[in-house]
Amino acid sequence: MRGFYEIANADPGRTAVVADVTVTYGELHERVDRVSHGLLARGTRPGDTVVTVLPNGIDAITMILATYQIGVYHVPVNWHYTAEEIGYIVADCAARTVVSSERYGHAVPGGFVETSDLAEGRPASPPEGRRAGSMMLYTSGTTGRPKGVRRRLLELSPEDLHPILMRKSWRHFGLPSDGVHLLLSQLYHSAPYGQAMMALQFGHTVVVTERFDAEETLALVERHRVTNAFMVPTMFHRLLALPAPVRTKYDLSSLTHLYHGAAPCPPATKRAMIDWLGPVLWEYYGSTEAAVATMVSSAEWLERPGTVGRAVEGLEFTIVGEDGAELPAGEPGLVYIGGINRFEYHRDPSKTASAMRGRLYTPGDIGYLDEDGYLFLCDRRTDLIISGGVNIYPAEVEAVLQEHPSVADVAVIGVPDPEWGHRVVALVQPAPGVTPGPELTGELLAHCAPRLARLKHPRVIEYRDRLPRTPTGKLSRSTLREKYLPA
Repeated sequence: MRGFYEIANADPGRTAVVADVTVTYGELHERVDRVSHGLLARGTRPGDTVVTVLPNGIDAITMILATYQIGVYHVPVNWHYTAEEIGYIVADCAARTVVSSERYGHAVPGGFVETSDLAEGRPASPPEGRRAGSMMLYTSGTTGRPKGVRRRLLELSPEDLHPILMRKSWRHFGLPSDGVHLLLSQLYHSAPYGQAMMALQFGHTVVVTERFDAEETLALVERHRVTNAFMVPTMFHRLLALPAPVRTKYDLSSLTHLYHGAAPCPPATKRAMIDWLGPVLWEYYGSTEAAVATMVSSAEWLERPGTVGRAVEGLEFTIVGEDGAELPAGEPGLVYIGGINRFEYHRDPSKTASAMRGRLYTPGDIGYLDEDGYLFLCDRRTDLIISGGVNIYPAEVEAVLQEHPSVADVAVIGVPDPEWGHRVVALVQPAPGVTPGPELTGELLAHCAPRLARLKHPRVIEYRDRLPRTPTGKLSRSTLREKYLPA
């Protein structure tokens, strides 16, 4: 069968989603069709954009599948964001419709519609002229303003696109056509979104959580006989921190594929997870732009601790030095990926061009290949901060802090944190005549509150007499990190 819609027609009684309510494939299909008709009735057409500001649950999954069968771009937005942040994305992507709920829609400027309103009175039958849509996730860069990663829409039905996606990506995950997927991260991130979508295309049951709780995760694996899940290293830390009697009282034998990515995983942590659960860990490396670029099994990783794997079939890596020359095995340089599906940054051709080298794309990571083609990363990105698996871009935080009249200059860096991977540290040069101290720190954090999601707020604010900049005004965060960490 070719994906969710065919499975729902052939086996409507199969359990699709377990959340605050449980729905079957047939029931979910009806919801998806009704919402699809509701979106079309609002004037949504192929190539348009629909924004959602929704927590994990039936509504969020319904929107993924509804947009996917009417040929539109789906932009899921972090519901922690402020009104200013959400408003920017809504305006930048020219959203035809914004979907949210009373609980989470308070920060949505200009109003929103709920999924129940879209579905009200609409037929539970497939819309005419079905064609596949795509997600368009927003990711930031050196400008501090996020940009949508946009791919060309194909004039194919979801069923006809299914074998292409299977060949390009899904088959690398090695999943059977039946199973139970545990959703532990928010669907506004690319990896959880992609894995939940893939699970439904395979006919799996998706067990949904709104927030991660370590012991409850183990209980859910046992209760639902979970076979696969995606985690970030922060979750590993929290699971390993549970007392041994807690970790051993749950039956986790159903778990065959525990994927991880999105942030570097300390080798000791990964080894401890493999020692506990067995060789069920699978790591992949990629990005919103490149999707899945590598896959490495537990056995391969144990032979080469620290690797993120080899390029999946159809892709290749090229390591480039500062002089632009390609580097041999063992020498670190900028990682380029060849063979990815073409994309563009929405309304930013210069940013698109800067990430490319012909048909090769770079996520900006520094790494090297060994003699067998296994990739090792030296720095997840030069400036990117990854905290709890979430990307935080220093330029965006700096831009907000620099708006405060008491700030003359500021640099934001990420420093290692044993639980979160990194924590955000702001190094602030106060304006002339301003006294640094707890009072100023309080003012700066209050200034961030309406402008930045809380997860982007500095955990630490320290003060400096001057921050080092080049004659052209460039700030070297790597130099600052090197000086900060020993202290």
